Amino acid sequence: MTATDRAVELVHIAAEAAAEKLAQEIVAYDVSDQLVITDAFLLCSAPNDRQVRSVVDEIEDRLRRRTDAKPVRREGERDGRWILLDYAEIVVHIQHEEERGRYGLERLWKDCPTIPLPEGSEGRPRTDTDTEDA
Repeated sequence: MTATDRAVELVHIAAEAAAEKLAQEIVAYDVSDQLVITDAFLLCSAPNDRQVRSVVDEIEDRLRRRTDAKPVRREGERDGRWILLDYAEIVVHIQHEEERGRYGLERLWKDCPTIPLPEGSEGRPRTDTDTEDA
């Protein structure tokens, strides 16, 4: 793994925050050998737009409180289907579960090493029973 210690720290904090808000299938990739713009991607999803926004808010709050990190760029907030938080060292993708299935970012980065997450920070599995009311 070649991601910096700072990137791994940010990934761990963001994953813990996402898991606390019941994000699904949280996974982190070390993309530092593939990209020059960032060291790591953190991917997670939620079953509805409101929960996507809740996960985003918790990640931003936790990273700001624990590391004083603020995103240098934030995209996709208007419709809440796929929000990207760019912290330079890491990029966090919080997707509605339908968007995650459609775009399959895991397929794009499957050859990159995963970054082990703290115990309990892997999120809930996605299931066919998850609905907008979940």
